[in-house]
Amino acid sequence: MTDLATAPLADIIAARLRDALAPTRLEVTNDSHLHAGHMGDDGTGETHFTVVVQSQHFVGLNRVQQQRLVNQALADLLNSRIHALAIRASAPGNA
Repeated sequence: MTDLATAPLADIIAARLRDALAPTRLEVTNDSHLHAGHMGDDGTGETHFTVVVQSQHFVGLNRVQQQRLVNQALADLLNSRIHALAIRASAPGNA
């Protein structure tokens, strides 16, 4: 079991999304190395992420509503530790 207090940020993101959205598919990719030295890079190597998340919670919601649910689950991290987050959200059966 991972101690989330000291875990890599990608693990914390994944845990938050699992708790909030019970995804049927979840991928969290740390893209920070692609942005080293750019604005938003704080030197931690944990500032830029992509999430692919599929969840029943997204059924009947449009893309913006789906992304808002992801943002809500990660709100404090987006305000403090995540500089950029690319979100690919979908309901099961939709790509």
